[in-house]
Amino acid sequence: MADQSIVGALVLGLIEGLTEFIPVSSTAHVLLAGHFMGFRSPGNTFAVLIQLGAILAILLVYFQKLLQIALDLPHSTQARRFVLTVLLAFLPAAIIGALAHDFIKSVLFETPMLICVMLIVGGFILLAVDKMSLRPRYTDITQYPAGLAFKIGLFQCLAMIPGTSRSGATIVGALLMGTDKRSAAEFSFFLAMPTMLGAFVLDLYKNRNALSFDDAGIIAIGFVAAFVTALFVVRSLLDFVSTRGFAPFAYWRILVGTAGLIGLLVFG
Repeated sequence: MADQSIVGALVLGLIEGLTEFIPVSSTAHVLLAGHFMGFRSPGNTFAVLIQLGAILAILLVYFQKLLQIALDLPHSTQARRFVLTVLLAFLPAAIIGALAHDFIKSVLFETPMLICVMLIVGGFILLAVDKMSLRPRYTDITQYPAGLAFKIGLFQCLAMIPGTSRSGATIVGALLMGTDKRSAAEFSFFLAMPTMLGAFVLDLYKNRNALSFDDAGIIAIGFVAAFVTALFVVRSLLDFVSTRGFAPFAYWRILVGTAGLIGLLVFG
């Protein structure tokens, strides 16, 4: 394992964990950083597989709540209803992701210019929505109607274009349909669990023959880094967006997207 690869995996893992659950597009950050660092993995699999670290971080943070939901399922209508809403929200991405996987990985993931443009466009959209005077009708994720959850899931499908941001798309969709900022971010957390796990399993299966023992070591380094940093983000994000909103993330997207475009034009 080359030292350069180890450092690259560590840096990209840190970036993944810091950006996965905030609306800035972790995939865009990992792919752009990897592009300029010259870091490559078979089929761009590294960017997806290290998400397992972020998945485990959110499972750890919400372990007690998830355990309570599981225990309540046999006798609680509310618990069953909440699980159903999350699964309904996950359904569109599961179907479209499975059908369009090869195109997404071989074309969209290989287009840095598109990633930068989507970062900028998404930043302006997030900024506009954050400044709207919206009156929330839904503040408790366990009370989200099934129809609302499904529509949020449709918004999540936009994130298959790298640079859009999975959390950004779901949060914007939720806000436009009447949720408050805190519950929109929290529902995005719960929706991330099946979505990211599904993407991880599918990508691992698709690239099972392209990965080697050396790849496993690099992925493990990125996984651990992503887990530690994602743990910090998940524990602090809800309080942050409740008081500061999403404008700081919008400005960051625009800054990174612009810097990326300049870097591509200057360095290629």
